[in-house]
Amino acid sequence: MANYKKPRFKDAAFKRFLSVVLGTLLLVSLLVVSLGTNATPGSSGLDEGLSESVVNIQSFREKLNLPKENDFSIRLEKQNRLPPRNIDLYPRLAKDHITIVLYVHNRPQYLRVVVNSLSKVVGISETLLIVSHDGYFEEMNKIVEGIKFCRLKQIFAPYSPHVFTDSFPGVSSKDCQEKDDAGKKHCVGNPDQYGNHRSPNIVSLKHHWWWMMNTVWDGLKETRGHDGHILFIEEDHFIYPNAYRNLQLLVSLKPNKCPDCYAANLAPCDVNLRGEGRNSLVAERMGNVGYAFNRTVWRKIHGKAKEFCFFDDYNWDITMWATVYPSFGSPVYTLRGPRTSAVHFGKCGLHQGQGKTNACIDNESVNVQVDDTDKVANIRPEWDVKVYQNQPGYKAGFKGWGGWGDNRDHRLCLNFAQMYH
Repeated sequence: MANYKKPRFKDAAFKRFLSVVLGTLLLVSLLVVSLGTNATPGSSGLDEGLSESVVNIQSFREKLNLPKENDFSIRLEKQNRLPPRNIDLYPRLAKDHITIVLYVHNRPQYLRVVVNSLSKVVGISETLLIVSHDGYFEEMNKIVEGIKFCRLKQIFAPYSPHVFTDSFPGVSSKDCQEKDDAGKKHCVGNPDQYGNHRSPNIVSLKHHWWWMMNTVWDGLKETRGHDGHILFIEEDHFIYPNAYRNLQLLVSLKPNKCPDCYAANLAPCDVNLRGEGRNSLVAERMGNVGYAFNRTVWRKIHGKAKEFCFFDDYNWDITMWATVYPSFGSPVYTLRGPRTSAVHFGKCGLHQGQGKTNACIDNESVNVQVDDTDKVANIRPEWDVKVYQNQPGYKAGFKGWGGWGDNRDHRLCLNFAQMYH
């Protein structure tokens, strides 16, 4: 019996020991997997952001009654939540960097020129470039994906009319056209003040700009906590090599040189001018070429969402000049240098110039003269400020150029303003 019980005691002890070891190994394995998952660069924040964003987007859609998304728009929303590109090449952004937002439509010839000019900008590798697309166009996307000179993030307007081919915000079979009488034609839509019904290709200009502004300032993980200035440029703006360094100087000088200035500009308000060339800074009305402002100014703009969304003009900039800025109660000045650091080179309209047969520029190049002084910062802190007062603009009572009369566009615009709040 003694010889029999001894082996059974050892066997039972071994089994208990084995169960403890296996249990411990299981716990350790689970812990390692958990830590490994959370330690993957970018994956933790991205996964959390994805799940959080999906919940938020669904909540927004229910509360704001946004248009029902199709599969394509949902895919674009997911693309917007991806982390920036080129982080391996530019792991750190400069502490005082000014984020640059380039908003584009569908003019690839223009975009190539702008991207090439940006690649030569001194300091571009220190900052984040965000490219905001009005919908999705393959050639435009490929051009942007080729950017390697800085950290890059792409976002795509998921409610662009170009994404919806048979429903609002695009065109549906029930929509009124041109000057249709909705009562007689039994069609859907509200005409503008001139009797014209909406054109999706036109209203997308204003929708994209407003969606982009709300998304950049209040929606994106990369910028929603940023209080400093953000620079906005368009696909037909040629950027000089000294633009970024000049902008940094303007932003640093603005609080003392022009405390009432709302923004800083790379170019004169009159796009036909190249600057005065004198040794002084300039304060004038805010322009639409290379403009930068901070979150304080954005909050004021966002607070005028109703004014922006109900003004009957499909141009975002004219809407700002004619109704939003005047509602601030005082002149909206911007600070700039005496020599331009950006040039508007566009010859064609917003939705022209897509194909080779109707290219808006020759040989995908523009004749912009860049002198040696345009390659280095040419703004001096000791300069005084020349203030341009009583500049020509849109007079009181101007009601806009139309194209923005449909109530559905008004509601969508207001929804963009509420989307992240």
